[in-house]
Amino acid sequence: MMAGRRSLVGRLVMLILMGLSSPGWSGDGVPSGYQLVAAERAIPEAIFYAVAMAESSRTVPDGHRRPWPWTLNVAGDGYYYATRREAWEALRDWLDQGRRSIDIGLMQVNWRYHQERLGDPWQALDPYHNLRVGAEILQGCYATERDWWASVGCYHAPANPERAARYRRRVESQWRRITQDG
Repeated sequence: MMAGRRSLVGRLVMLILMGLSSPGWSGDGVPSGYQLVAAERAIPEAIFYAVAMAESSRTVPDGHRRPWPWTLNVAGDGYYYATRREAWEALRDWLDQGRRSIDIGLMQVNWRYHQERLGDPWQALDPYHNLRVGAEILQGCYATERDWWASVGCYHAPANPERAARYRRRVESQWRRITQDG
């Protein structure tokens, strides 16, 4: 029974990733899930996807690099989990230990600063909810900055221009790969 359940979970993970991600730099462009959420907030889709790639990408079983929905970052250490449940259990453990500065999911939204937007830990790990919260934060930066690249820096480090500039360069590198291949 357990092996069958794990197989089902594995198939569900791949279905989610097919909707949220496309093969690594294969020329398929921005995956439809990112296009949908970017359009809801009028965010350039390639920039939005580049932020997700900079935040949570990893090499997945098919050998391509994609944003990973069950990613946590605690005190600068990244953790990738095989399932939403595993990430949720780890997140709950960190929170039970009193940790609050935890980046969560595809967009690595910080629990300390955005807990209200993220909802509960399970909801924070919902891929589309996480994308929408990240899009809301990025759009909020754009409302202030009025420039998408400045907004990208703001997304990562709104009060630290040097860190924002380094992050923006990292996202620009991802964006160039996406737009050259897409």
